[in-house]
Amino acid sequence: MIKKPAACSLVAGIALTLTLALSPSATAADAADAVSTSVSSSTSAPSTLSTIDALLSESGYSADLEAKIRAAAARLPSDWESRLATQSKRFGLADTTWYAQAQSAINAGDYQCGRTPVQDWLSAQMNGVNGFRMLLLSVMGGDQIPTYDALVFGRESKANYFGADGSYTTELNREMTGLKRFWDFDGSDVQLIPMHGDAYRDLGRITRVYVEVFGLDAQSARANAEVVQAIVLHEPALRGGDSPYFTFNAFAFSPEPADIEQYGLTKRIIVGDGVLEGMRGIGLQDKAAPLGVLAHEYGHQVQFAKNLFESPLTGPEATRRTELMADAFGTYYLVHARGSALNSQRTLDVEASFYNVGDCNFGMDSHHGTPNQRLKSAQFAASIVDGAQDQGHKLPALEFDAAFETALPEIVAPDNE
Repeated sequence: MIKKPAACSLVAGIALTLTLALSPSATAADAADAVSTSVSSSTSAPSTLSTIDALLSESGYSADLEAKIRAAAARLPSDWESRLATQSKRFGLADTTWYAQAQSAINAGDYQCGRTPVQDWLSAQMNGVNGFRMLLLSVMGGDQIPTYDALVFGRESKANYFGADGSYTTELNREMTGLKRFWDFDGSDVQLIPMHGDAYRDLGRITRVYVEVFGLDAQSARANAEVVQAIVLHEPALRGGDSPYFTFNAFAFSPEPADIEQYGLTKRIIVGDGVLEGMRGIGLQDKAAPLGVLAHEYGHQVQFAKNLFESPLTGPEATRRTELMADAFGTYYLVHARGSALNSQRTLDVEASFYNVGDCNFGMDSHHGTPNQRLKSAQFAASIVDGAQDQGHKLPALEFDAAFETALPEIVAPDNE
């Protein structure tokens, strides 16, 4: 049996393409090799400071900025790496952060899984970014500022907007209302919250994350906030924090009692600007693809409400099951006459959005299904709608899930069968 996760991400693994894109001076892989070499003579794990020193030696920053970064890093507690990992696990974000791709535990040769357009698009957005500097930002916990800013401190509000230019606000808010009416559980406490990169331009918001999420004292938090902001603003390609790299995610969250007590959190869905920009960037101009992102994440809220995370599966296969199920829940709503009632062309855009966030990280617990599997899951849901004698009848969530569980072996069957 698997433990119900706190958060479920649509796009886990996409930003692993970062390692293929960082240039011109170094890729992230080059930076990681340099750090490894610099500490290879040590018999214990490298400390945060030694790692930062190794990265700074290759970063090309001015002496003044290097000194400021070292001074801020010196204020980090000795258990800093543990704090980063603990909070990531607490909020269910471990599967959505940037991890190196693990070797396949399943025969990858049985699956068609080349690079997708959205991976190429995201890689292109990172052209010109220095890999050592990006790893430095990650070591200091700075790459996840927008995520924690939205998840912990974001609240549903009429002032919220979706997409960097706000162009998705009306459609996503309307769909959220429709989703709450469609599925057979009380979703009144599920909040829809945007994630923006503008958090990097506000020292107060960065500092707040360091204090409230990572437990730094006010002075240490401010010092680290200042250098994180400097690192981000130093790179023109990061666009002052508006690079889609920082917000290329969307996920559903269900709080534990401790999260409610400490932060007053509710169930929520976070949608980052980067995801919306990415869908547009690969030519899915219609609003259907972003609607698919939201419908997928609401599918996870259905799973939370109906206890559908429980299964005999473990590891990558367990995660793949829940992610493909969320694809199916999302598509069923979008195609259904009492849902979004998308026409066939707009449905193709939804299916394309799911296809483009498939991954081949077969050996990782964060494996969400290959592009073809995600496409097949969406097509299965559409076929349930198309095959219904009464087009106005909607299946209860558990009845729809039963049909999905029956179809799952065929959905995940190798492509060459």
